[in-house]
Amino acid sequence: MAFSQDMLISRRSFLATACCAAALPVFSPVSFAAMPGENRFVTIVLRGAMDGLDLVQPYGDAAFAGFRPTLALTPDTGLIDLDGHFGLNPAAQPLMPLFQAKELAFIHAVSTPYRDQRSHFDGQDMLESGAEHVHGERTGWLNRALSSIPRSQERKAIDINTSMELILAGPNEADVWASTSDMTMAADDVAFFKRLYANDADFSRVLAEALRTDMSAEQLFQDEKRGQGIRDVAKLAGGLLREDYRIASFSIDGWDTHAGQKGQFARTVKDLTIALTTLKDALGPEVWKKTVVLAMTEFGRTVRENGTAGTDHGTGGVSILAGGGIDGGRVLGKWPGLGDGKLLDDRDLMPTGDVRELAAAMLYRQFDVGSEALTNGVFPGLSFDRSSAYLKV
Repeated sequence: MAFSQDMLISRRSFLATACCAAALPVFSPVSFAAMPGENRFVTIVLRGAMDGLDLVQPYGDAAFAGFRPTLALTPDTGLIDLDGHFGLNPAAQPLMPLFQAKELAFIHAVSTPYRDQRSHFDGQDMLESGAEHVHGERTGWLNRALSSIPRSQERKAIDINTSMELILAGPNEADVWASTSDMTMAADDVAFFKRLYANDADFSRVLAEALRTDMSAEQLFQDEKRGQGIRDVAKLAGGLLREDYRIASFSIDGWDTHAGQKGQFARTVKDLTIALTTLKDALGPEVWKKTVVLAMTEFGRTVRENGTAGTDHGTGGVSILAGGGIDGGRVLGKWPGLGDGKLLDDRDLMPTGDVRELAAAMLYRQFDVGSEALTNGVFPGLSFDRSSAYLKV
């Protein structure tokens, strides 16, 4: 069977192909960079295309409920009201203390410049490379940013058990650590392999045996293992950021919710809440005040839910900012609306903001990377200066 680019969801999906069992241990890489100074910056790549319209639901938009008959919520049905127009998915309730303390903000209707094919592979390439076009850059924007940040030259690169992710890959020195925790396959990876090998009788039989037994108990076991693995990764990141490191990057997969989205999305949102709350605890109050966390995804998902109670690949989505020094407690971004003629290609949330500008603003804020370096080297072609609204977060 030939592989399309859309099948190449993440590096960890490829690691998973080496075994048919759903409980395959998968390494979760964490990349770091060391430099002087007190501010910290963490990026979390949400692989698989997180549905921002499910995480931060625009219940105040009159068209929303009609597009999502089974997925849309209101404050009367469990949605956590944020501002009278947007509400937070109840699965993300553990994040509310951060939001109420103004240490968490959501930026809606943002995307990279990627359009058209909506391939995970190409979308993640652009998200991590910071390019204007697919394969426009072969190094990561976070690595290129290191050239413009004063940093120690004594730290050497290290590669343990896994290769560095694209976002921090490049000529500048950065270390790689690998968690020793077992990380089970995410639900979207399991579904992917079921679809991929649906016509392969031998693989389907072995996969069915691996998944057989009491699925509710098995799912609970898998969720606990994933949660512990993500907790370990966040603790590792927090511990090293308390020492010499000032930049860290890791990923959370499991966001490709084509079918049965409600349950799968809730489980993956739990992973995100574990990562953010554990990271805050591991950093401690003083370091958390100097930290900004940017969580971002390759693209959003369709406004309309599909016939299998899921959503398909879209465009505009949500990015997340967290940290003790931000002015959060808000849903930011220019909301484009969901009414007639307002959707991109009559299917997707229309992007009104560029994820790259948000990332550039955080680099400027945390490390005083200048506008010229950001627009010429880190994010070629990006329009960014000190008037950016994202600098007010």
